[in-house]
Amino acid sequence: MTLVRYDMEDSPVGRLRLLASADALVGVYLPAQVERGQPPAAVGGSSAILEAAVSQLREYFAGTRVSFELPLATPGATLFQQRVWAALRTIPYGARWSYGQLAGALASPKAVRAVGGANALNPLSIVVPCHRVVGASGALTGYAGGVGAKAWLLAHECPPDRG
Repeated sequence: MTLVRYDMEDSPVGRLRLLASADALVGVYLPAQVERGQPPAAVGGSSAILEAAVSQLREYFAGTRVSFELPLATPGATLFQQRVWAALRTIPYGARWSYGQLAGALASPKAVRAVGGANALNPLSIVVPCHRVVGASGALTGYAGGVGAKAWLLAHECPPDRG
């Protein structure tokens, strides 16, 4: 079994739990996810990947970073989930896509529910920006990290004065 290390980082959306294997970031979990016991087991301790993730997340929250440059891995994910999460990474900073748009980007326009299910299981919150996906009406639908966190992240990326 691969050793997974974790670190905790305070953020404007609560205390994040970050997980990394020896060669990739494997999880970024918001407090609501941690409360539900969603993160896999890990041992405490830092690593170069965790340090890079913390640094880049701090830059993101400070407003000086719009994308992440980290090695990512999603062990145990299905091919469809991996496709959805790769498509999430193409949503531009500050943009919002509907679940239908995301399904369309995968050339699977009828897979809206499956896309929503994969989105909900994204283990790399914020870094793989599932918060940028909203309902067809623009409504802030469910978010594994909590709708309040989703609203904060969207406002952070596109403040009302930026329009």
